[in-house]
Amino acid sequence: MGIRSAITNVLNKHYALMGIVNVTPDSFYDGGRYATADAAVEQGIRLAAEGTDILDIGGASSRPGARAVSPEEEVERVLPVIRRLEKEFKGPISVDTTRSSVARQALEAGATWINDISAGRADPLMPLLVAAEGKCIVVLMHMRGTPETMQSFSQYGDVVAEVKQELLASVNAFVKAGVNRERIVIDPGIGFAKTAEQNVALLRHLDAFVKTGYPVLVGTSRKSFIGRLTDREAPERLWGTLGSIASAFLHGARIFRVHDVAAARDFLTVFSAIEQPEIHNDCNG
Repeated sequence: MGIRSAITNVLNKHYALMGIVNVTPDSFYDGGRYATADAAVEQGIRLAAEGTDILDIGGASSRPGARAVSPEEEVERVLPVIRRLEKEFKGPISVDTTRSSVARQALEAGATWINDISAGRADPLMPLLVAAEGKCIVVLMHMRGTPETMQSFSQYGDVVAEVKQELLASVNAFVKAGVNRERIVIDPGIGFAKTAEQNVALLRHLDAFVKTGYPVLVGTSRKSFIGRLTDREAPERLWGTLGSIASAFLHGARIFRVHDVAAARDFLTVFSAIEQPEIHNDCNG
């Protein structure tokens, strides 16, 4: 059985979208808009209606310079949202956290994915938790430092080789703890301890990560490197985001973490039908 076969039915599709629900007052794009449980649940339901495959619920901002919140505050933010969305949404619910204590409670509340932007570095108990939860999927992302300090750690000799090496070291730590390789998704961490030029290089050479055999998730949605390229602020970066998704798809990524599910789904439906007709039947007659 291949690695991809066990990452739930999500990856049996041509691509999968992970819809972002930030239950925070300070996220870089939608911070404060969904900071209450009611608003976050409404957003989750909206993204579900737009066709998201996964809902990613986060209670701690990871924008550059963001200060950490306490585990208690993080739990207070995400648990009510997960409990309510678990009843409304039929697909997987992911918790975006670096803390095993938060992840454990989220799994008990109905989450089945953990999206750990620290890839286990922030909490050495995270690999053990994932190993203990036999059906849990974990997304391991590359980052150096913390959201508060990461932009001071963007010195690389070869950004593609070093990010890949560091990310696989984190993967191996989870495998050593007993996590089945077939439950791991990797994310090169676009925007995390990388300059705009380094982000572009990673996307240009994304096939280096795809060749590891692990499913690759990419999160470029409305990020600052798109603003650097287009000279646009976050509310105006959708079109640039879609450009980055096109490149990532062509280089083998199949999971995309996005704010704009409807736009990304329409874009990828048409783009994949044209670029990879062998996986589509609708237009081949």
